[in-house]
Formats: sequence, C-alpha cells, structure tokens
Amino acid sequence: MVENFKDFLKDSIRKTVDFSLTAQSRGLEPPPIQKPPNPKAIRIDLIKPGEWKTIQGVSVEKAIAERKSMRRYAEDGLSLEELSFLLWATQGMRNERVARYNFRTVPSAGCRHALETYIVAFRVEGLSRAIYRYLPVSHQLVEYIEHENLENFISRSAFGQTFAGKSAATFIWTAIPERMEWRYGKASYKVIALDAGHVCQNLYLACEAIGAGTCAIAAYDQEFADYVLKLDGDKEFTIYMAPVGKKTH
Repeated sequence: MVENFKDFLKDSIRKTVDFSLTAQSRGLEPPPIQKPPNPKAIRIDLIKPGEWKTIQGVSVEKAIAERKSMRRYAEDGLSLEELSFLLWATQGMRNERVARYNFRTVPSAGCRHALETYIVAFRVEGLSRAIYRYLPVSHQLVEYIEHENLENFISRSAFGQTFAGKSAATFIWTAIPERMEWRYGKASYKVIALDAGHVCQNLYLACEAIGAGTCAIAAYDQEFADYVLKLDGDKEFTIYMAPVGKKTH
C-alpha cells in the first residue's frame, strides 16, 4: 500500500491557516528577495536584455511545438550571452525599474519568488569550471564554490543520471521557504513547488531560441545535492535541476 500523500496537491490547508498570524500580517520585514552574496565575492556582469547580439529568438508556437526533454548534448559550450539570456528568462527582472517590486519573467505566488538559481558551469565562455549563483536584481553571477571532479559530483547528485554532468551548464534551483512563509505560512509549500515548474518550463522554451535543450530532473539525492551546494537542508535546500547543452545534429 502506497502511503497517501495526495493532500499535498490539494489546497485544503489554506482553510486552516490563520493568515492574521503570518509574519506579513504581524508587520515583520520580509526576507531579502535574493540571498545576499559574500561582500568579498567577485561579481561577473552578464549581458543585459536589449544588448544581446546573437539571440535570434523563436516564435512562441515553434518553441512550444519543438520543446522536448534532451539528455544528450553536443560538445559545444554556451556563450556568456546565451547563459545570460537563459538566466534572465528563468529568474530575471522584467526590467530595471521593477526590481524593488520583485517582478520577474516568471509568475510566483504573491510575487514572493522563493527560489535561488545556481549554475554549474562546465563549458561556458569566460567562466571557469565552478558553481555560480545568479543575482537577479543586478543580473550578475558570483562564483560560489569549486569542486574537484565536478561532473561526478553533479551526476551523483542526480542519482547517477550521468547526463547531468555532461551538459554545458546545469541549472540547480533551491528553495528558501521563509520568503513564501512570510506571506502564506503553512500554505507555502505547494506553491513553491508550482513556482519551480514555471521556472523550468521557461528554461525549456528559452533553450529553443539558442539551439539548445534541457531535461528537468526531479529525482535527485537530496542530502548530497545540498552538500554539494553547501546548504543547510532546512532554511535552504535543492528543489529541482536541469542540465542545458547545445543540440546534437
């Protein structure tokens, strides 16, 4: 008998939450909209929307029709411009003027955006082989951590799915539940999972514009993935992964 976890998919919990007791209702300051970087960390500027030279674009109809999961990638790497585009498409700010409202290129419950984006760069122009974190407010990267045998670490994080370590770059999204809990309390967790789906679908569609592909990974070794990213597994933890690489011809 499979234990019944179907209630997670329902919104019945919303009827049990006293929203007058949430941190927002009690007048507490919201958590930061992005995890503050180490002040000593070197920031890497990304190419901004409106300044892209090589992103040709693709119709929405074509992107939807041709989107599919891809587990084999060409040896070609990604340009920094292509990575900039993918990051903006998945977690970027819609424009510079709306940063303080946290309006991004993907929907999020209550505009809370409880996710952080880490990039495992294997073959990205101008980036050393390391894990980086995206700063959506300033549209920058910060180098986060280096690991020896990075490919093996990422493949192991994905329960041995080797294609996760053979991409040009692998996206890893983490959740910081406090951002959503501030507004929704115990009703936060289902919508965080929904938000992750919005982000990954944008990645699929954006990949079509640069001749790349991806494959969403929801089966991963939670504790090891958190270890690789040096997360505590409570206040922040891995929630989704997606390798990206150029299409083979």
